[in-house]
Amino acid sequence: MPTSQPDASDRSEERTTPDALLHTRTGTDVSPEDLVLASGKDLTPRTLEWARRKLEAEGPAALDKLLP
Repeated sequence: MPTSQPDASDRSEERTTPDALLHTRTGTDVSPEDLVLASGKDLTPRTLEWARRKLEAEGPAALDKLLP
């Protein structure tokens, strides 16, 4: 029994999603905890202080820079 395989025309769905469509921030405030977790680091006093300084300097855009 033959199995159907997708042809080349179906592969258009496999394209990469543009970065602009991947950002999901809803306009809410970004917390230092959000920034630490998005960076893949553990929540520690040191990383929270890093995140506070980064948010002070860059604002909510700091999170956008970390996410794809």
